[in-house]
Amino acid sequence: MGEEIERKFLVRADSWRGGATSARFRQGFLSVEPERTVRVRVSGSSAWLTIKGKNVGARRLEYEYEVPKDDAEQMLDTLCVRPLIEKVRYTVRVGEHSWEIDVFEGENEGLIVAEIELRAEDEEFERPDWLGDEVTDDPRYFNSNLAVHPFRSWGHR
Repeated sequence: MGEEIERKFLVRADSWRGGATSARFRQGFLSVEPERTVRVRVSGSSAWLTIKGKNVGARRLEYEYEVPKDDAEQMLDTLCVRPLIEKVRYTVRVGEHSWEIDVFEGENEGLIVAEIELRAEDEEFERPDWLGDEVTDDPRYFNSNLAVHPFRSWGHR
């Protein structure tokens, strides 16, 4: 059984950018039901299909499978909820953990979110100075919800 434990935070400063590596992602959702999401993602020459269960705190079931890139591109172009999620993901090492920082583009431009995967929900981790408010339990920040209610439509800008 696959499972992820992930916490999500807003990013309040750019000081994380030094030494970060990056990859561009294009992803879409075949299902955005709260009980299960089904995502198609392409980055570079690779593509994946990911099924995730409902969040229970910072924990949820997750299954991910590599798929042919041409199949994934066709699913993104024809089957996925609009708008697609476009982002650049940066990876930054802080202490014992790697952080993934997503800088969103397109309809979600202006949103920057940092995620950390943990081995246990109560695992301690170093909090970098660029880390903002935690949004782990705020469903607005789930990528599946950003595909239905993009950040630009929130009206708080």
